[in-house]
Amino acid sequence: MSQNIDAALTLTDAAQDAGGPEGATLAVARLADRARAASRVLARADRNWKDRALLAIAASLDANRKAVIKANAKDIEAGRANGTTEALLDRLRLNDARVDALIAALEELAGLPDPVGTVLRGQTLPNGLRLRQVHVPMGVIGAIYEARPNVTVDIAGLALKSGNAVLLRGGSAAAHSNVALLELIRDALESVGLPADAVASVDPWGRDGADAMMGARGKIDVLIPRGGRELIQRVVTTASVPVIETGEGNVHIYLDESADTAMAVPILLNAKTQRPSVCNTVETLLLNAKAAAAPEVLAALAKAGVRLHVDARAKALAGGIPTIDAVEADWDTEYMDLDLAVAVVDDLDGAIKHIRAHSTGHTEAILTNNLAHAERFIAEVDSAAVIVNASTRFTDGGQLGLGAEVGISTQKMHARGPMGLRELTTTKWIVQGDGHVRS
Repeated sequence: MSQNIDAALTLTDAAQDAGGPEGATLAVARLADRARAASRVLARADRNWKDRALLAIAASLDANRKAVIKANAKDIEAGRANGTTEALLDRLRLNDARVDALIAALEELAGLPDPVGTVLRGQTLPNGLRLRQVHVPMGVIGAIYEARPNVTVDIAGLALKSGNAVLLRGGSAAAHSNVALLELIRDALESVGLPADAVASVDPWGRDGADAMMGARGKIDVLIPRGGRELIQRVVTTASVPVIETGEGNVHIYLDESADTAMAVPILLNAKTQRPSVCNTVETLLLNAKAAAAPEVLAALAKAGVRLHVDARAKALAGGIPTIDAVEADWDTEYMDLDLAVAVVDDLDGAIKHIRAHSTGHTEAILTNNLAHAERFIAEVDSAAVIVNASTRFTDGGQLGLGAEVGISTQKMHARGPMGLRELTTTKWIVQGDGHVRS
C-alpha cells in the first residue's frame, strides 16, 4: 500500500501545479458527476448490500492498519516540524486504539437500522389518496475538514449507510493518512460491487478544490464543514452550495450552589482533560458564588495541568492556586487545549445570561442537585445539546448511539446536534391514487 500512497501523493502535487482554479472547478465537476452516478446505485442498494460494504471497509482497515498508522506518522512528523501544537497533533494522530475505535464505529453502523425508506408520517385522505413521507438520501454530500483522518472514515461510513455519495476535502495536514484511508475505502466498495466513486477526494486540487466544492451548486447537494472557526465561517460565508454549519464549541459548565464535590470534580476533569483538542471539551466554567465545591474543583483542575483564566472573584476562590487574569476575549475563546476560562456568577440567572452572551450553541451543562434549577436550565439554554450532571464529552454521535457523526450541527435546521444517519437524509412525499383528479 505504501507505494500506492506515494504515487497518489505525487499525483496530488501534480494536480496542484496544473490547472489552477479553473482546472480545479472542472475536475471537481467531473468528480461530482461520477459521485452523482454512484449515488443512484446507492439509493437503490438494500441494507444488506450497504452493510457488507461497511464491514468490508472495517476488515480492510484492520488488515492495513500498519500501513495507515505509518502514513499517519508522516503527517504527525510534518505537523510537528511545522510547529503544530500538541493538542492539534492529538486530533491528527491515529494509533491502534483509534483504529480499533474506527473499526468498531463501522461495525456499529452496520448494525443500525437503515434510515432510507422509513416512514416519517402517512395517512389516507378522505378522498382515498394514500400519502407517505419517507426518508431518502440527499444524493451527493461534500465535506470539508481539517487534520482529522478519523473523519474520513466516519463520513464515508455514514454517507454509505444513508445511501449518499460523498466528496471529501481533508486538508494537507492529513494528506498521507487520507490517501491511505481513501484507497482502502474505495477498494472495499468495489469488492462488494458498489462504485468506488461513491467516496472520492478533491485533495489533489488543494484549496482550489475546496473553493470549487463551495461553488458546485447543483452538483453537490449539501456541504458540511468541520473544523475551527476560520474554516467554518469561510465555508458558510463563501459557499453557494447549501451548508449545514457545524460546531465551534465554546462549551460551558455551570457549577450550581447545590452541586457536590464528589460528582463535580470527576466530571470537570473528564470534560476538560480527557481530550482537550475536540469540540465537546468544556472551555468556560461558571461557578455559583456560594458553590461549596468550587475551591476543590479549581484545585483538582490546576493539579491536572489546566491553566485557569479567572475573573476577580474566581481568583479569590482559587486561593493560592496559580491562575491567569482573564481578559474579555477569554469568554469567547475555544482553546482546544488545557486552558479554561472561569467566572463567578451570583445565581442561575447569571449563568444563563453569560451563556446567552458567549455560547456558540454547541453544548452547555449544569451540575446541580436542585431539580428546579436543572429544569430551568434545560428550558432556557438554547444549544444543540444541554446536559445535566454529566460530562460534555458525551455530545458525540458514537456516545449517543448514532454509530458515528459527520459533525455537531449548531444550526436550527433539520439537523441539530450530532449528525448521524437520519440527519444525512431528506424526505420525499409519495402520493398514490386510483385515477384521482383534483376538482
